[in-house]
Amino acid sequence: MMLAEPLHRAGISGLLTEFEPMARHVTWRAGGAARYAFRPADRADLIAFFQIHRALLERFPPLFVGLGSNLLVRDRGIAATAIFTHPGLQALRVAGESAAAVTLCADAGVAAPKLARHAARLDLEGAEFLAGIPGTVGGALAMNAGCYGSETWEFVTGAEVIGRDALVAPCVPGGFEVGYRHVAARFAALGRDAWFVSAQFQFPRGDGQRARERIKDLLSRRVATQPLQLPNAGSVFRNPPGDHAARLIESCGLKGLAIGGASVSEKHSNFIVNPGGRGTALDIEQLIARVRAEVAERTGVLLEPEVRVVGEQ
Repeated sequence: MMLAEPLHRAGISGLLTEFEPMARHVTWRAGGAARYAFRPADRADLIAFFQIHRALLERFPPLFVGLGSNLLVRDRGIAATAIFTHPGLQALRVAGESAAAVTLCADAGVAAPKLARHAARLDLEGAEFLAGIPGTVGGALAMNAGCYGSETWEFVTGAEVIGRDALVAPCVPGGFEVGYRHVAARFAALGRDAWFVSAQFQFPRGDGQRARERIKDLLSRRVATQPLQLPNAGSVFRNPPGDHAARLIESCGLKGLAIGGASVSEKHSNFIVNPGGRGTALDIEQLIARVRAEVAERTGVLLEPEVRVVGEQ
């Protein structure tokens, strides 16, 4: 059977495919195929897909994927329906204003750096850290992504989720338990079978030029300190309380450690790189486990992975 074979289905405008190679869609450039994949044309198309294909989604549950910057799909693939939010869910608009702040509404597929730049153009401050997050709004919401001293949910005033029933429901920050790289629903109605489709962010008015200069500075720091020229998934481990995962990994002499085609970056030890996409998902997963085990043995600290690993063992 052909990989990524298009399927023509009435009632939807987006592209539905079978056996979609996920290595094309994750930044590690490794891994197997998703049983189905859907690229919605827009928000209405996503809702229509959920309505029309309930049986398919029951058998092959949705896996929402933005830019694939925090995801590893195992080599045997995943019995799921990958929903690619980028670029179909791209609405970004002003949703409210006051003398002190502006509320922006962003769809889940909007790239986090795009939201940062848009806020700066509107002379808002506070969103600059989003320029350092190599993912989408949906992913940032799901894991409370953050960097440079700020986190996504500091600025969220509301969100919308879609459930298996194809209904889009509004929710407020109080409906979620939010922590460091962690977001969990407090109520059953916002449980595991609901996915973010949009959110409202409130940023204070300020100096747009200063915000743009800070974005430029943050991006320069990323280029200088992170192996952005090689396939990677950003920080692999969460920082433990009062310390940094990169410091612990480096202190154990693990920079450059390799399994198959994957290796711990020489530039930033909390990054695993996959030069040329030569490594398999298994190489990467085994390297994550090896680093975690060695750091625990030598320092007593058990690092918690920040990346999501899915698929058949």
